[in-house]
Amino acid sequence: MKPIHSPLILSILAFLAALAGCSKPGPAATAAAGDIDYYTCAMHPSVRSQDPDAKCPICGMDLVPVKKADAQAKPAGAGPMAAKGGDAADQPHEFTIPVDRQQLIGVTYATVETTRLKRTLRAAGLVAATTTGHWDYVARVDGYVHNLNVAAPGDAVKKGQILLDLYSPDVVATENEYADLVRMRANGRGEQNAAATQSAEHLLSGARARLRQWNISDEQIDAVEKSGAAEEFIPLSSPVNGIVKEVAAQQGRRVSAGDRLVELVDLSSIWVWAEFYENELPLLKPGLPVIITSPAQPNRPIPGKIAVVDPFLNDMKRTGRVRIDVDNPAGGLRPDAYVDVSLALDEGEGLTVPVDSVLPTGERNVVFVDKGAGLLEPRFVQLGGKFGDVYRVAGGLRAGERVVSSANFLVDAESKVQGALKSW
Repeated sequence: MKPIHSPLILSILAFLAALAGCSKPGPAATAAAGDIDYYTCAMHPSVRSQDPDAKCPICGMDLVPVKKADAQAKPAGAGPMAAKGGDAADQPHEFTIPVDRQQLIGVTYATVETTRLKRTLRAAGLVAATTTGHWDYVARVDGYVHNLNVAAPGDAVKKGQILLDLYSPDVVATENEYADLVRMRANGRGEQNAAATQSAEHLLSGARARLRQWNISDEQIDAVEKSGAAEEFIPLSSPVNGIVKEVAAQQGRRVSAGDRLVELVDLSSIWVWAEFYENELPLLKPGLPVIITSPAQPNRPIPGKIAVVDPFLNDMKRTGRVRIDVDNPAGGLRPDAYVDVSLALDEGEGLTVPVDSVLPTGERNVVFVDKGAGLLEPRFVQLGGKFGDVYRVAGGLRAGERVVSSANFLVDAESKVQGALKSW
């Protein structure tokens, strides 16, 4: 069969050859295609495809290209030497999320501004009686309980009220000795008996000191001196206004020196021991006012004041104790009761950003700064503490800048897809 050499066929073949030559990608296009590793979905990074025209099988969105690692580290227009700079590759750079896509995923913004920095520290506290308001009445001499005037724990007593009468042979003998010495001193007055008078004065002083050590008051000793006879029973009176916590003595029972008789507690002022976390302790100092609330009296806040910050930490809980002095005239706070302690702190003004705007990555804190027209910049920031729903900004932002305040995780995923932020 003879080959066909029609002019029309030859013209068509020449046109197709020219068209193929025109559609061949140039060097720049070939290099750009070679930088792409795969295509993925911005909202579903698990989707991967080699087809640039494919769509996400989950949400139907167009897939976006993901550059190879060496291409991400290499800025546009930079030569081979620029790609070798490790520091530049580690730094975040700007990326783009179209405005319509931002609206689709729910991105909102907040403004970095200077505000008043206030925060409230809260802790659990335990009520305790003060050491100066606690009195453990003990027997200082051997004897017998004659008459017990306090019935049971919970009884209120006044200062000077007789708690019990004690019969002690040693006290009676010493009081009789004291009365005899008083008479000896009275009979020996005069220049001719100066030595006897001086001796009586010395013995009287010793007898009076012994009686004081046995809880005999000066008024009771003066009564013996005036009457010239010993008191058969020793009345022991309360040294404070308070509440009976425990009655160890029993009527008629023998007691020895050192035995506990009655335990008294003055609850007109109490202590509250509160535990604060280790990182909160530098903010505390004596004199700061606190507010105390009790579950038994939820609508009656009680003011108090920090008296002591214990320098020793609990090695298990990593907390430090703070002693709070509280006036308790009505006795509403009871020993060993749990209370809530709140401390309001005002630390002046400072630059703040909403808590929801900060994305903690473990080693650093990241915010996404709005650069306009869908352009975003990942930026590392230094924080200076949390104040309610805002963070104090110690570095990395300026007043007036806008930052992403919602959908941060989706924005973060997009930044990693586009290679703008390394996975820290």
